[in-house]
Amino acid sequence: MKMSELKALPKVELRSELEKAREKLFKMRFQAKGKDMENPGLMRTTKKDIARYLTALRQLELADSAGE
Repeated sequence: MKMSELKALPKVELRSELEKAREKLFKMRFQAKGKDMENPGLMRTTKKDIARYLTALRQLELADSAGE
């Protein structure tokens, strides 16, 4: 998902997407330890997605605090 799309989402949905991505990464780590992964690049993109979600949430928090 692009940052422009993430900025349009409400905080609740961003948090839920963040939790889904974290669960996905957790499962991939176990899969990588047990056997060869089908797509090892997917782990890297999931980490980057998590970083995007965290960045978007932080930007929303800073915008809310600046608006007060």
